Amino acid sequence: MLENPVGRLLSGAAATLEKSARAWQRQAVDWDMLAEAPPPLPPRMQTTTEREVTVRGRGTFFGKSIRTLTLCPTDMEGWWFERTDLPDCLPVRCSIRNVWTTGNVVSNIVLRSGSPHNYIRMAEHMIALRMGLGIDNLLIKIDSGDPPLFDRGSTELVQALRSAGSRSTTRSQPLVTVREPVTVVSGSGSFLTLAPADPACPRLNIDAAVDFKTAIGKQRIRFAVDPERFAFGATARTNSSALKMLYCRTIGLLFADIRNLGYSLDNLLVAGRFCYWNKPLLKHNGKSLEAVWHRATLDLLAAIALIDEGLFVGDIISYKSGHGLDVEMVQRLYQEGLLQPLAAAK
Repeated sequence: MLENPVGRLLSGAAATLEKSARAWQRQAVDWDMLAEAPPPLPPRMQTTTEREVTVRGRGTFFGKSIRTLTLCPTDMEGWWFERTDLPDCLPVRCSIRNVWTTGNVVSNIVLRSGSPHNYIRMAEHMIALRMGLGIDNLLIKIDSGDPPLFDRGSTELVQALRSAGSRSTTRSQPLVTVREPVTVVSGSGSFLTLAPADPACPRLNIDAAVDFKTAIGKQRIRFAVDPERFAFGATARTNSSALKMLYCRTIGLLFADIRNLGYSLDNLLVAGRFCYWNKPLLKHNGKSLEAVWHRATLDLLAAIALIDEGLFVGDIISYKSGHGLDVEMVQRLYQEGLLQPLAAAK
């Protein structure tokens, strides 16, 4: 696992990265699980589910409506969304090529293809499962561009996908990595670094750190991605500051996207300046790490899932990053031809 942000700087200022790298190095690791890393990923065939399974929940952006997802096996390669309410539209592939926006007040990855109406909002909490659960090919039928919300992160989706079973297809699953270590850094000092995998020991290692000016504070974890770690982290809820919650309940009521949000204190972790508004989860040694687990599993891995050349392996350092910087990194990988099959890695 990388010990420093290194390699070629793809965007941002070197001086900003240097300052942030020092802050990241000083930040303590709250839970280091790399010594418990799973075995290297073996060569295998691509997988899909054995059967269809359906889940329902109230809408993310239209909380008074019930939304339905059906997870289906498919012969298509990759993850796809089919809007059942738009029968004339083609399925939308989970790909960096189909990212429309990463939102504003409500930060989220929005996929869109073809018709401007053929979009899927808050896609990250679904597509992250592609990286975490070992299902390579899936068709998600959704009755709206507004996916359902659940009380425990994406736990209900994890349970549903596991209950659908898994079967191998006739295509091999390629592993891809980066040609060299690369970094993107924002003007505020958030940065994201990707480094090549070891061909002799291919896996995806993550070092994720957050630093909020709320009760969440500084949190940092290190782990290798496997289904059990992912399922644990996927229970983490989206987090919000109390100030943003107050905005949504006052000025935000003027805007339809905010006024109809399905978030509540049941499915959202809300942090004030010095204390939480509701009970934080995922504690380790007495400290809640819910925010950084959500960041690492349901946000960061969702961006990595947008790499559609194969299953990405390597080392990732994420320091205070978010959807915008994550998506920028993946876009840069494609623009500059920085992805390659693992077998070709030096």
